[in-house]
Amino acid sequence: MSFSLFKTRLYAFVLDYLIIVLYGLLVVGGISFILRSSITPLFSHSPVTAQWTGFLLITFPVSLYFIISEQSEWKGTVGKRKAGICVVDLTGERIGIGRSILRTTIKFLPWEAAHFVVWNLILPSGFSERTLYVILSVVYITVFLYLILPLTNPMRRNVYDWVAGTAVINK
Repeated sequence: MSFSLFKTRLYAFVLDYLIIVLYGLLVVGGISFILRSSITPLFSHSPVTAQWTGFLLITFPVSLYFIISEQSEWKGTVGKRKAGICVVDLTGERIGIGRSILRTTIKFLPWEAAHFVVWNLILPSGFSERTLYVILSVVYITVFLYLILPLTNPMRRNVYDWVAGTAVINK
């Protein structure tokens, strides 16, 4: 197996991020505009409600995009396919749904933790600012590890690849 370079994975990520931004602008933006009077209260009263609403509108659909794409016959998202890379298990085979769910969950955990902090800083909550900033610091450290770990091992695996037993290879 030929493991993908960091710059190839970064290129795939940028392509996927453009799709996510497009989804956010068109779908979430459209829903928010059309249903403004119903959506606004969901983001203004409780950090728990805001977190769940954001999760259901953004994180969950984006996670499904990664889960379904990476366990499919294509073995990757649109960005990965365009970059000529794919996600496989350690024997080079297509991953199953369970492995894909685990990989995606670990990948997006810092993103969701950051949203948790933001909502609890913006809206009144029972968490101290110190606690929230500690969580945010852990998020930053985790993201930093996500960025450097593929540069430190020959298979160029990330934290979520280690946990899920996957690798990203060139097609």
